[in-house]
Amino acid sequence: MTIYTVESGDSINSIARRFGISPLRIAADNGLRNPSQLAVGQSLYIGADNIRYVLQQGQTLYSVSQEYGVPLEALIEANPTLNPLNIRAGTTVNIPVEQPERRTAVVNGYAYPTITDSSLNCVLPFLSFISPFSYSMTPQADLIAPDDSDLLYRAVSSAVMPMMVMTNIYDGSFSTETLSAVLGDEELQEKLIANILEEVRNKNYYGVNMDMEYISPDDRERYNSFLRELTDRLHSAGYILTVALAPKISADQQGLLYEAHDYAVQGEIADYVILMTYEWGFTYGEPRAVSPIDEVRKVLDYAVTEIPPAKLLMSMPNYGYDWTLPYTRGTAAKSIGFTAATELALRYKAEIMFDEKSQTPYFNYTDAEGAAHVVWFDDPHSIYEKLLLVDEYDLAGVSWWTVNRCYVPAWLIMQELFEIQKI
Repeated sequence: MTIYTVESGDSINSIARRFGISPLRIAADNGLRNPSQLAVGQSLYIGADNIRYVLQQGQTLYSVSQEYGVPLEALIEANPTLNPLNIRAGTTVNIPVEQPERRTAVVNGYAYPTITDSSLNCVLPFLSFISPFSYSMTPQADLIAPDDSDLLYRAVSSAVMPMMVMTNIYDGSFSTETLSAVLGDEELQEKLIANILEEVRNKNYYGVNMDMEYISPDDRERYNSFLRELTDRLHSAGYILTVALAPKISADQQGLLYEAHDYAVQGEIADYVILMTYEWGFTYGEPRAVSPIDEVRKVLDYAVTEIPPAKLLMSMPNYGYDWTLPYTRGTAAKSIGFTAATELALRYKAEIMFDEKSQTPYFNYTDAEGAAHVVWFDDPHSIYEKLLLVDEYDLAGVSWWTVNRCYVPAWLIMQELFEIQKI
């Protein structure tokens, strides 16, 4: 596997020749709808075992080995017909691409029940769990179920285990008051647990994902106790429990989103913990990367001190944002998929840049009405760099928000790096 960055003058055919693979394969592996057009700065996933490199004047096998970080002995072995002491400019050299050692990883994907058949078919081979979003609740602990029956059938048929996602969404948004009403009444807590267990049994979920957000700090201990009881009941019946937690960098982090998310306690209780490592760049926020790697590292640095890494799933966003400039506080950015972002750069002939600090691509353009824009998104380069954190921190795996958009190179890079766990 190689991640290649398109340069001025490149074409799909010239890149294919360089790597010795079909242009059609590059187009398919990257979801290119118009392979004849490539944006400068666009990154491509190349599923090749070697690079075919044409030596320039003055270059030697040794200089090529230094440039590509390949041991000279490996380079000589990959080119048995070449005399390393007598090569000239114009000679084609095969450069072996080091293949990463694959490790087992758990991959979860949140999905809205509206996901298309094509997007579902695109991602199911690469998932361990799928989590239809979502069940919501009333202040009386009654459940409002999503219409996910077809999604569940398709998932199980593909050896992907469905998880019941339980949220405190009420009347369209996460409700602090709704959850407080239930946690403050033992009978309502029992009713909620009984309702959850009934749904899990009736729909054959593998377990429950608790995604409770904006919990009152006063409810922190009550929520911990509720999770203990729910987990005990689920485990007794043969199911698992996962929790989704806000991206904290310290135990005492302030704010309604963070305070009641107890990393130490919930990390002990849950089978898996999904860290919501995204939304630094968000709809009503200033233009920036959605999931900058430097910020993600801060969350992981703290999380592994409180939660066993073997329980942790790092979240990966499957979306970017398009901001109109100059940014005005309170104005909304437009969500955009990764393929659509690259096509937008092509349409406006924008060069895609790569921010080293956040390890994220972005570009600027001016629309037909003369308004300036900046787009932050992810591509094979940034996705690869973030996925390497799974090994670095010895995590259980990753969780995608959401898989409703099909982005082929992301799934292929995961497959190159991981043996995706199937249950």
